[in-house]
Amino acid sequence: MSEIVRLDVNEEYAYSGIVEAGDFIFLSFCVGNVGGSPAEQVEGALNDMSRRLQQVNLQLDAVVKVDILLRDVWDIPVMEEVFKRRFKGKYPARKTISTEFAHVGGPDGLKVQIDAVAYNPRKQ
Repeated sequence: MSEIVRLDVNEEYAYSGIVEAGDFIFLSFCVGNVGGSPAEQVEGALNDMSRRLQQVNLQLDAVVKVDILLRDVWDIPVMEEVFKRRFKGKYPARKTISTEFAHVGGPDGLKVQIDAVAYNPRKQ
């Protein structure tokens, strides 16, 4: 295995937004459109994920696993509709968790966060 590459490093909160280890890319804290509707926030999180994947020359179809954190578990059908549109049948394995976010916006702020694992077939 080659060296582990860490990108989008946040020194203040002690995390890496992107970690490239071998053939896999790990993405944390994908969020967007904070304060918007759950559908807007899922779209924003996937836009953030796409932007990060572009940094390692990949697209959404490289995503093989996602962990989705939702403020309200009843937003799962909303998230699934966005996923159908964005992943177009190439769905990643998925785990969905309901959680309270400790975020500046309180209950009306952050409603969706997605962490992901992507596979880079060009790394072989």
